[in-house]
Amino acid sequence: MAVFTTVRTEEQSGCSETDARMEDLVKDVPGYLGIDHAQTPGGLGITVGHFRDADALTRWRTDVEHRAAQQRGRDEWYQSHTLHVAKVERSSGFTRESAKADVPESPAVD
Repeated sequence: MAVFTTVRTEEQSGCSETDARMEDLVKDVPGYLGIDHAQTPGGLGITVGHFRDADALTRWRTDVEHRAAQQRGRDEWYQSHTLHVAKVERSSGFTRESAKADVPESPAVD
C-alpha cells in the first residue's frame, strides 16, 4: 500500500480534475485494489492506495501521466507531502448491519 499525506496550498486550480483523472487512470493498473481518501477543511489530506504487490505499485509510480501530476502537485498544490509504502500483513474490519448501505466496503487484501 502507498500512504500519501498532503497539506494543500491555497492554489487548487485544476487539482480536483487531476485527482479524478488519476483515480480513473490507476484503475487500469493490473494489481490495483482500491483507494481510500480523507480531507480536512484545513487542507490536510490522506490517500491510501491499495495494490496487490510491489510490481503493481511500481507500474503506478512510473506512469507518465501520474509523474506529471506529481510534479504539478509539488509545483502548485502541496505545501508539503509525505509518502509511506508498506506491506499489509493483516487487515480486518466490520460494518454494522444498519449502516451497511451507507458505508463503502474496503478493498480485499490477499
